[in-house]
Amino acid sequence: MEYFRPIAMTDPARPPGALTLAGGWCWFDRVEVLSRAAAGRIIAASELPAPVLHRLTAPRAAFAGLALDRPRLMGILNVTPDSFSDGGHFFAAEAAVAQARAMALGAEVIDIGGESTRPGAAEVPVEEEIARTAPVIRALREGGQTAPISIDTRKAPVAEAALEAGATLVNDVSAFDFDPTLGPLVAQANVPVILMHAQGVPATMQDDPRYADVLLDVYDALAARLARAEALGIGRAHIMLDPGIGFGKTQAHNLTLLRGLSLFHGLGCPILLGTSRKRFIGSIGGADRPEDRAPGSIATALQGVAQGVQVIRVHDVAETRQALRLWQALNTDHLEDRA
Repeated sequence: MEYFRPIAMTDPARPPGALTLAGGWCWFDRVEVLSRAAAGRIIAASELPAPVLHRLTAPRAAFAGLALDRPRLMGILNVTPDSFSDGGHFFAAEAAVAQARAMALGAEVIDIGGESTRPGAAEVPVEEEIARTAPVIRALREGGQTAPISIDTRKAPVAEAALEAGATLVNDVSAFDFDPTLGPLVAQANVPVILMHAQGVPATMQDDPRYADVLLDVYDALAARLARAEALGIGRAHIMLDPGIGFGKTQAHNLTLLRGLSLFHGLGCPILLGTSRKRFIGSIGGADRPEDRAPGSIATALQGVAQGVQVIRVHDVAETRQALRLWQALNTDHLEDRA
């Protein structure tokens, strides 16, 4: 089997014949062909098989009401006492609501989670996870918040309660592996879903993660989960995929995935990237405290944007928004409005 990684470029002076990547802001005219049996080789984009060419170039449909013709930010709101970066900071409902409103000034989506999925984290009972998340979502909607709200959960009852409270979409770090009833719920509710790759569960995922070829293994795993979601009746236009940086991956695995992100456009879905404040950023950047890792987090976010990733999941919304605006001014032929 061959895999096709477009070599994404962002220079506004694109050459004649260059193709737009995923209907967005990057272009490509060359593709790296990868396989498990041979070394990679470079071909012209014009040599691609027609189905591959379509998946790589077709504009992505609006997701949760957001057009994906420019990079979007998802703000992280952990309503937990033990998340690796900000556990306890927004555990009180009032603090969580205030933080969500502040993030909404720069992020187009707010991702609310009531269970830490940091390495070594224990599972939270369903009732507790609902009590942490649903009241915050309801308070935001009652307070006039209209932006999309994502519920970050692996569990169908938590997702159901969040959707009833006003959540717009589901973000499942297990891609329906943890709770087999979550997929049918998403299909019945007809809401968008983010499916992330993870090797193992949070409690043990970092013990000794191994891959034959991490880039191709993650691609194949996401392809299988995408097919499973479609078989449940979830339309591809309602599915976003996340390679799961840091979830059952070593530092070397994370770097390989970040270098090869454009490969995942071949799945024909929008891509989400979540690297914010993760341990490998601190290890490489020399920042022991998660709250000191914004510069490194922004560097990895811009790496993703330069490869056409449509949504970046971040803690430091204002800082990432500023960096993104500068990146767009330097690398594209337009600058988004401040609104």
